[in-house]
Amino acid sequence: MEIKNLKAGPEHKGMRCDVFIAQQSGLSRSAVQRLMELGQARLNGAVVGKKEFIQPGDQAELRLPDPKPAQAQPQQIPLDIVYEDQDVVVVNKPKGMVVHPSAGNEEGTLVNALLAHCGDSLSGIGGETRPGIVHRIDKDTSGLLIVAKNDGAHQALAAQLADHSLYREYEAVVLGNLKDDQGTVDAPIGRSQKDRKKMAVVGREGRRAVTHYQVLERYPGYTYVQCRLETGRTHQIRVHMASIGHPIAGDPLYGNRGDRSGLSSQCLHARRLSFRHPQDGREMTLECPLPLEFVEFLRKLRRSAGVEDEGGE
Repeated sequence: MEIKNLKAGPEHKGMRCDVFIAQQSGLSRSAVQRLMELGQARLNGAVVGKKEFIQPGDQAELRLPDPKPAQAQPQQIPLDIVYEDQDVVVVNKPKGMVVHPSAGNEEGTLVNALLAHCGDSLSGIGGETRPGIVHRIDKDTSGLLIVAKNDGAHQALAAQLADHSLYREYEAVVLGNLKDDQGTVDAPIGRSQKDRKKMAVVGREGRRAVTHYQVLERYPGYTYVQCRLETGRTHQIRVHMASIGHPIAGDPLYGNRGDRSGLSSQCLHARRLSFRHPQDGREMTLECPLPLEFVEFLRKLRRSAGVEDEGGE
């Protein structure tokens, strides 16, 4: 069980206890209230209710019960398999699909689909809810994801991820006109202190994050770019591009009010993947086409710029 100890300062005087604990712990207010109902919150040593108020110097304690791992269940969900053998399977994940089960997303995930497709042939290193998962991509980001079918493959691919030899290339449309045709964002990423649902460039307390980008096409108000991950932090490309003033078009979390793209979510796609096969070491490079919404948005931008569309992508 994790215990969070929180001390109130003068600025917290008169604040409701549930609001104070939520603010200081990084949990949602509803989550804190549920824990209070279970008797997991204390104020100055006594069990506390949500409507009590804070005074400077108060000591709050929040107890977080250990999560109960849930066994992911197989589900017959169609998969776009780009490559598969006895060691790995590479999937073109559609936008809107969560990678592994979590609270609120227990079903319909990529893991549920993989369990049905692969049966018992998935690495157990990731645990019951993440079998075979070496890396992941956001729910509303589409594209290539490699999955290990045994522990040896998982360890080999994880090593490539750690030494940055597992090559991951994305394509995106960002807001604005990038000044340079190529560049690198080398800025540490961590949890945002202003919004716990978001990541941010946070300085020394963050984890090192490096994204290389190259301009593919330019249009009025938008730039079509290729991004290569050197590291793999949560929301890395979205955070890095937003940090330099060019958020991903359609991004509901890191975008801005100037976005008139009309997209349903971020225009970001994991296009290419290169790795050494874990069994024989041969170099493999795989790619997948852009999703329809991405293609149609590019066509719209090309028409607005008076550029002849080349068809397809």
